[in-house]
Amino acid sequence: MSEKPAVSIPAIAVTGSTGRLGGRVARRLAERGVPQKLLARSPERAPRLPGAVAVRSDYADQDAVREALTGIRTVFMVSASESADRLAQHKAFVDAAAQAGVRHLVYVSFYGAAPDATFTLARDHFHTEQHIRASGLAYTLLRDNFYAEFVPDLVGEDGVIRGPAGPGRASFVGQDDIADTAAAVLSRPDGHAGVAYDLTGPASLTLDEAASLLSEQLGRTVTYQQETVEEAYASRASYGAPPWQLDAWVSTYTAIASGELDGVSDAVPRLTGHPATPLADVIRAAGD
Repeated sequence: MSEKPAVSIPAIAVTGSTGRLGGRVARRLAERGVPQKLLARSPERAPRLPGAVAVRSDYADQDAVREALTGIRTVFMVSASESADRLAQHKAFVDAAAQAGVRHLVYVSFYGAAPDATFTLARDHFHTEQHIRASGLAYTLLRDNFYAEFVPDLVGEDGVIRGPAGPGRASFVGQDDIADTAAAVLSRPDGHAGVAYDLTGPASLTLDEAASLLSEQLGRTVTYQQETVEEAYASRASYGAPPWQLDAWVSTYTAIASGELDGVSDAVPRLTGHPATPLADVIRAAGD
């Protein structure tokens, strides 16, 4: 009587593969020939990649997470969609990963994550980091600055970026650079255990400077106009967003004004072997 062949379980699981960052990471792992399990709320939307299998899983559904992660050694964890209960979702996922026997968690956090960070969503990242540290899992934290791809979205229909950022600076980082870094870490996770990496672009820019770069790349005039905090809340109130969302939108700018997003790290070039991508190049590539 012949025995059934052993089922091969990938060593790595990737969350967020239906999104822009998780999808980039999944594709890079596939290009490296790394088998992976893709966890998604809608697995039918996950990218079809060699050596990848997609399974249904939601951060808050601990039973599904435990089942999906049993036998998995390393997990790439993208933060959940912005919501009032995002931190609770993160904690539930981390706990389920630990219960499933996962050894190493690579978490996409945020630059300057702190309990009193000006950018309100960075506080969730801090508390998630603390929960990961307390879980007993080996971990690597990828603290990315604001996405460079996000900058054109700040521009209004009239070509103006409005917000209370003042002359503050941010070191916008491209998602391709984050994905390259994540793939390098996931390929050899043991060498990155217990480490937090600040992921930035090659330069720290004011929104005036970012507007000038956008003007050059988009072929239309883009300017930055300073708002007071009160004006920022008033100009966004018409969207009908809940208070926590308004706070997040406005604190995007006040975090830049505070200097908490300033600074350039060497983590991207050191871990990927290539220079960090300038904002102008990210914008140009997005338009191609």
